[in-house]
Amino acid sequence: MKMKKLAVMAMAGVLPVMALAAGGVHWGYEGHGGPAHWAELEKGYETCGLGKIQSPINIADTKKEQLPAIEFNYQPSVLRLLNNGHTVQVNVADGSSIKIGADQCKLLQFHFHTPSEKQVQGKNFDMVAHLVHQNAAGQLAVVGVLFKKGGENEALKPVWIKLPEKESAEQTFAEMQVNATQLLPAAKGYYAFYGSLTTPPCSEGVRWMVLKQPVELSAAQFDRFSKIVHHNNTRPVQPLNGRVVKESL
Repeated sequence: MKMKKLAVMAMAGVLPVMALAAGGVHWGYEGHGGPAHWAELEKGYETCGLGKIQSPINIADTKKEQLPAIEFNYQPSVLRLLNNGHTVQVNVADGSSIKIGADQCKLLQFHFHTPSEKQVQGKNFDMVAHLVHQNAAGQLAVVGVLFKKGGENEALKPVWIKLPEKESAEQTFAEMQVNATQLLPAAKGYYAFYGSLTTPPCSEGVRWMVLKQPVELSAAQFDRFSKIVHHNNTRPVQPLNGRVVKESL
C-alpha cells in the first residue's frame, strides 16, 4: 500500500487494525482467515507474505547505542472507543504527539493485543498497547508498551469500565477522559527497528519503538479484555531478514 493511502487511512483512525478488506474479505487470527493465509485473501495483502521487513519480531540480539529520547507530549482526550472485531481501540483527539529528534508525530489512536506481539528473548508479555502516530509526511511510528500481570493499572480503568463487549462503531463518553501519558512506564528506554503493520495489508516502512520497561495490569483486567476479544489477537513473529534492532543505552 502506498504511503499516501496509508496516511488517509491512518487519519481515519483505522490503522493498524482493520476488520475487512475492500472486497469484504474477512481476516482474523485462526483458520482459513488466519495469519498464514493473509497474503492469499486479497490482492492488496501480498505484502503479508512477500514483505521483507514484517512485524512483529522477536527482540533478541540488539545493538546498543545513543538513540534520541522520545519526547512525549500527550494531552487529556475525551474517551472515544470502538471494538473493530479484532481489538479495542481508543481514538485520540488532536493535540497529543511525540518527538524523536526533529521528527514530530501526532498520536492517532492506541489499541491492545494479547499476548504481546513483540517477543523479548523469545517470550511474549501478557499484553501490549500499540500507540499509533503519524508525521507530516504521512509516515507511521508506533510506540509499544508491554504489560505483565501484577497490580491493577489505574490508567486502564476508564477504558476498561467502558470496554465495548461486541463489535461496534465508535462510542464517545463525554464524561470521561483518558491521557496516554499514564500508560507509559517510568523509564523511557526503548528498542528501535523498522517493520510493518501487524495486520493486513501488512504495509512496510513503519517505525517501531518498543519501551523496554513493562508496566502492570491485574489478572482481572487481563481476563476482562481476553473475554471480549475471545482469542489471541497476535500475529506470529516474523523473520528479521538481516535487520538490526537498536537498543537505547
